[in-house]
Amino acid sequence: MRPSLRAFFLSPTLLFRIPIIFYFSRIFETPNDLTMKTTAYCVFLIFILTAPSFLAAQSSNGYPGINTKVRPDAKASAMNALPQIDGDVLADPAWQAVQPLSELWQIQPNAGQPASEKTEIRIGYTAQHFLLSVVCYDAQPGNLVVADARRDAPLDNTDSFIFILDTYHDGQNGFVFGTNSQGVEYDAQVNNEGQGNFNPNRQVGGTIGGVNINWDATWEVKSKVGDFGWSAEFAIPLRTLRFSPGDNQTWGANFQRNIRKTNETAYWAALPIQFNLYRLSLAGAISGLKLANQGNLKIFPYALARADRDKLSANGDWKTTADAGIDLKYSLTPSLTLDLTYNTDFAQVEVDDQQVNLDRFNLFFPEKRPFFLENAGVFSVGSPGEVDLFFSRRIGIGDGGNLVPILGGARLSGRINRTNVGVLSMFTEEIDSKNIDGNNFTVARVSHEFAQRSSIGAAFLNRQGTSGEEDDFNRTMALDGRLGLGKKAQLSGFFSKTATPGLDDKDHAFKFQANYLWNGLEINTAYTEVGQGFNPEMGFLLRNAFRKPELLVLKQVRMNGKFGLLELRPHVSYRGYWDFAGFQQTGFLHIDNHWEWQSGLEVHTGINFTTEGVSTPFEISKGVTVPQGTYRHREAQLVLMTNQSKVVSFATRHILGGFFGGARYANTVTMFLRLGDKFSSEFTLNNNDIRLPYGDFTATIFRSRLSYSFTPRVYLQSLVQYNSTQKLWSSNFRFGWLQAANTGLFVVLNFNKNQNAVDNQSLIIKYSRVFDILNRR
Repeated sequence: MRPSLRAFFLSPTLLFRIPIIFYFSRIFETPNDLTMKTTAYCVFLIFILTAPSFLAAQSSNGYPGINTKVRPDAKASAMNALPQIDGDVLADPAWQAVQPLSELWQIQPNAGQPASEKTEIRIGYTAQHFLLSVVCYDAQPGNLVVADARRDAPLDNTDSFIFILDTYHDGQNGFVFGTNSQGVEYDAQVNNEGQGNFNPNRQVGGTIGGVNINWDATWEVKSKVGDFGWSAEFAIPLRTLRFSPGDNQTWGANFQRNIRKTNETAYWAALPIQFNLYRLSLAGAISGLKLANQGNLKIFPYALARADRDKLSANGDWKTTADAGIDLKYSLTPSLTLDLTYNTDFAQVEVDDQQVNLDRFNLFFPEKRPFFLENAGVFSVGSPGEVDLFFSRRIGIGDGGNLVPILGGARLSGRINRTNVGVLSMFTEEIDSKNIDGNNFTVARVSHEFAQRSSIGAAFLNRQGTSGEEDDFNRTMALDGRLGLGKKAQLSGFFSKTATPGLDDKDHAFKFQANYLWNGLEINTAYTEVGQGFNPEMGFLLRNAFRKPELLVLKQVRMNGKFGLLELRPHVSYRGYWDFAGFQQTGFLHIDNHWEWQSGLEVHTGINFTTEGVSTPFEISKGVTVPQGTYRHREAQLVLMTNQSKVVSFATRHILGGFFGGARYANTVTMFLRLGDKFSSEFTLNNNDIRLPYGDFTATIFRSRLSYSFTPRVYLQSLVQYNSTQKLWSSNFRFGWLQAANTGLFVVLNFNKNQNAVDNQSLIIKYSRVFDILNRR
């Protein structure tokens, strides 16, 4: 074989070009729209011709000036006693005896360059705590930006320090902790390097899975501001974490500092421009940790009183009830935890955001309940947001959002050597008045991790009715895996089958995906198929019975300040859905460029070529029915975001174009307003003006979020919404006085009212507390 041919067939880019050729061939076969077909051909040819040169041009170091082959390392210092945690690092002799880390490297605005401000990081530990201190020197300490003082408030738009601990040193999973100059507590869990799934539901953007910011641990942080800048101290009980005990243990770690006056982000372990703190396979290492088994037994009792009134009921009077329950958490080993819950309650959780459905498919509402969010990554399998085999909202939340009482249950989750394990079993109550049967929901999940970001796993899910009927069950079985190809590429996928009485044909679903991500270039290809009889009753399906190819090609181009620009992100993506008869249900070709300025201004300019195939007429709005047919359109898309670290900032999204044979003018405008570090607010107006040959209508959602933080642990929040399609006003007011691990006093007031069918209120007072039975501090 000639050398040039050998190089072509052995090239890793061939892995991506073959499925891309197949996917685009499906586009070329189906559309009759000349503009769409011509555009697809142009994108296809440009990619095939330029992909090899794109990849060949990538530096082996990921970006000029960044050497990813050499990772930093540090040694933790054993400390005889816990320092005084008050944020005053410079005046504490215990910290001054520890050698600091001081080299951080920018990822923006000047990738590969040293951070513009000095940072000192010191790492220590005692028999019971992991300890870290940071001194963030700043030449202008009077200009520090603090955007929000709430616990778990985002730290991206504030002067902040964040770090991640890979306690198993597996390069995949970790715990995140962070703070700002006001001592805000921020923590999260990361699975699979934070990789989620792009949500194809156009009503709910973003990614799902990978990062759980609702994980709330028991730990302590304090900060101090001075003429030097600001400093902070962290004390994290080892029993809060999961790790392997032993002498001279090594953890993966990385540290991130945000300097808002220059819109700067810097890391200890320097990263290529497309990655963030969650890229644990490129993290540094902390060695010298001598870790012993930590006993962990915590009890979380709660008591609750509530008053409810439905004005449209027979008497319309207030009804008062009281309740109590308890949760228990016990660490069987430092890496394996048992959770028990009885009479589980989530009264303090924020209500769902209102959504408007403008197509024939299901809306996705994310999980917000803490019990199910903790260690959620262990149980995740499938394609979250689209073919999600375990969707925890199926437990305790019925059709239409009706709450179903949870009697109790158990969860075992953690790790045995390199194997992640999770078992969850929950019981829900029967409600005769709402025709809701009692059920047991059980999921068992195992996933073994190998080197090079690879794994193989399996899952079994079972819903079993508790009424005793033999055929009242639904089961899902799945296999999944990932194969890492060096640091830059990865293959992944899953295969699943369901068992439902009366459904035997085509009860399968699978997805295979290939991803390349390095030096600012991202190529992602995937194929998903869901059979007509696939019925995961414990999961979520965005739509039923489809075949879906998809492709994304994105390139980040650093502009180094030219025209004030930080970065350009030209990209093209395509996703298409066909049924099993070959009829195209949806096609979406997106061509876009993101323009990001160093000032924080960001603009997205795109065009979409859409196909919607309607096989059965459906009512899109009251009195407006979309007839059978295939609708091909074009639409312009414009997104604008200003710097959200400012006192006032805006984010807008506009789509103008064809829609089911007519036109759609969709506009979303959000204003963010903050006053100091105490008050933050967000006002959103989403308006869809739909003009169709068979009827016109508008769909509007208004949303207002207000938050006032008396301290980082005492807050008052409100969420007020209006949904024009239901003519529904809803309000959710929450007061929280937090103690450890998101326990404390909660007062919740809810109002729901529309013109005809809904007029109800509720007042809930809940108190919960954590008892750390084995706390030896």
